[in-house]
Amino acid sequence: MIELPIRDPCDLCVAVREERWKIMEECEHTLTVINPWQFEVGQCCVITRRHVATLLDLSAQECGAVLVAAKRAAEALVRTYQPLGILTFQNNGVFSGQETPHFHFHVVPRQKGSDWGIGPPQLATFDGAGRKRSTPHDSSGDEQRRERVKVSTRQLAETADLIRSNLPG
Repeated sequence: MIELPIRDPCDLCVAVREERWKIMEECEHTLTVINPWQFEVGQCCVITRRHVATLLDLSAQECGAVLVAAKRAAEALVRTYQPLGILTFQNNGVFSGQETPHFHFHVVPRQKGSDWGIGPPQLATFDGAGRKRSTPHDSSGDEQRRERVKVSTRQLAETADLIRSNLPG
């Protein structure tokens, strides 16, 4: 049984309802949004419109739509930032580092100088993020980790606008 994080209300559902400026692209099954924590400048997520927690909960149509949206986001990130690579990842359950109980697929432009190491920050800096292997996520270190990559609402909005302007036609 996959143990899910608990957030009530769901922070992603609230964000897309109350902060529509974060949405860079909308499709039938997905929304592409700017990530509020910019571990890398331009980091965004593809989320499902329907509130589901994990990959295992997605319909076949949602699975396809997520990858189409992620590809479009990656193309926009390449046009915008000319990154050295594009990292994509998705976590399922607290043991994998999932922090919110709503499916989201990260699309991240990678540049030199990142302190992530290889892979997602939850895994690349496992111990530094307050996690011990084979234990559920301990959120006690999350505020410090997020504070390091916090940017202003103005900066997030400008980043979202720039990426949005570079989405494929």
